[in-house]
Amino acid sequence: MRPRVEEVRIQGLGVIDEAVLELSPGFNVVTGETGAGKTMVVTGLGLLFGGRADPSRIRPGAERASVEGTLVIETGGRVSQQVEDIGGEVDDGELIISRTVSAEGRSRAWLGGRTVPVGTLTYLADDLVAVHGQMDQQRLLQPARQRASLDRYAGEELIKPLRAYSQAYKRHKQVAALLEELTTRARERAQEADLLRFGLEEIERVDPKAGEDVELRAEEERLSHADALRTAATTAHTALLGDPMDSSGGNHDVISLLGEARSAVEAVRDFDAQLAGVADRLAEAGYLISDVATDLAAYAESIDADPARLAAVQERRAALTGLIRKYAEDSAGVLAWAQQSAQRLSELEGDDERIEELTREHDELTARLTELAAELTGVREAAAERFGQAVTQELTALAMPHARVVVQLTRADDFGPEGVDEVELRMAAHPAAPPLPLNKGASGGELSRVMLAIEVVFAGADPVPTFVFDEVDAGVGGKAAVEIGRRLARLARTAQVIVVTHLPQVAAFADQHLVVEKASDGSVVRSGVVALNHEGRVRELSRMLAGLEDSELGRAHAEELLGLAAADG
Repeated sequence: MRPRVEEVRIQGLGVIDEAVLELSPGFNVVTGETGAGKTMVVTGLGLLFGGRADPSRIRPGAERASVEGTLVIETGGRVSQQVEDIGGEVDDGELIISRTVSAEGRSRAWLGGRTVPVGTLTYLADDLVAVHGQMDQQRLLQPARQRASLDRYAGEELIKPLRAYSQAYKRHKQVAALLEELTTRARERAQEADLLRFGLEEIERVDPKAGEDVELRAEEERLSHADALRTAATTAHTALLGDPMDSSGGNHDVISLLGEARSAVEAVRDFDAQLAGVADRLAEAGYLISDVATDLAAYAESIDADPARLAAVQERRAALTGLIRKYAEDSAGVLAWAQQSAQRLSELEGDDERIEELTREHDELTARLTELAAELTGVREAAAERFGQAVTQELTALAMPHARVVVQLTRADDFGPEGVDEVELRMAAHPAAPPLPLNKGASGGELSRVMLAIEVVFAGADPVPTFVFDEVDAGVGGKAAVEIGRRLARLARTAQVIVVTHLPQVAAFADQHLVVEKASDGSVVRSGVVALNHEGRVRELSRMLAGLEDSELGRAHAEELLGLAAADG
């Protein structure tokens, strides 16, 4: 489904108090008497799509001017996605855009029910509308738009080489970026490699093992307190088993005391089961204490105060601590750092070879891009020739018989995403004039006609769904006016067209005829917009032709124009 503007509501703008425009998907014309406010329709559409807000255009006595538009768009399409990305809503394929301008010059905009910067409307308008008027910045005057439109006009012939060029260009940029990094950062990378080598050599000299720092810390603690540990074990052993060198005969050790307790209980255990259980537990305690005493004896025997070993452990710990302080939190981390650094160093040391490979690939890609860019240029030159001839023929029918439009291709300094071609549409007003950029080679009224000719030739290749023309028929009449109407109707076969006109020959071709009616209420002039039926169109065309709505001659001529337009369609 092609997006289009379905309805526009304008309040407080110029002489328009309040007006509603119900627009056809095809060719819409807006007519009315001088001073009725026809141009305010175009101004309102401009505001709706991000145009500059001019407080002087606000209706005298009004606090603000407001424009609200209802657009029909494709649900899930590009425009719909853009609106949803900023938090706006699209309701069943309908999008509401609003804009207000206060008398103080403040401007506010809403998109899908959400307040947005005015610039958002301008961005969105690129995909929705093209306004061609004397005071408007023309969309097709933008060089990037001109190249894109020419490429679409070139059609299938350009698609394959452009796709191949785009792929090569993307890789060319990647390779160039890598080369830039490798060559411009050579000193930094050399310094990084030196630091890594130093660290790896230091770690290699120490040769740490995973968990070694924890084991050494424990061993140092044991060696540093060897005498205290041995004394504690011996004392505990003596308390449990007694001192074999003690000849006093006293039974003060734990084993002897447990033995006495067990003997006392064992003598009477048969008289009470509960006491028998206690006797068993005393026996178990004796066995356990004996085992502990044995372990204490073995531990005391193993403890050896070795100053040489303690010094070696402390020296080793100092070396490990130095590494840990520099590279990680523990010895395992130091080993992990060494592994990663070795890999990084390998990459850095391979830079020279990598640079050679990338340079070779870069040269090959440059040659490939040069070849593909030349192919693109050839296709564009052929399309530009066809396009220039077609637009020039259109201008002849639009009362500009001496004008000539050419497409100038110039080579950019470097490869771009679309090739090396810079595209500019130019116009020569007469055979002796040099081709100039469109906005310099044509007056305001001529520029609108030039844009109409361009859009007609581009029809189907330009994706913009709505075109607005103001003053497209300035300075023409008669047969040329009929040709303008025909071309606008032709353009309306593939897009929505909205035209402000004062020529009946143009208005006769419309699918929807809107008239801006001027009413006088005392000293206040107000305007409203009315959609005309067939009879209303006859009366309006008659007024435009003869200045009299009920002139018989004017009505007959109006009927003739409507018949001509209908037959032409």
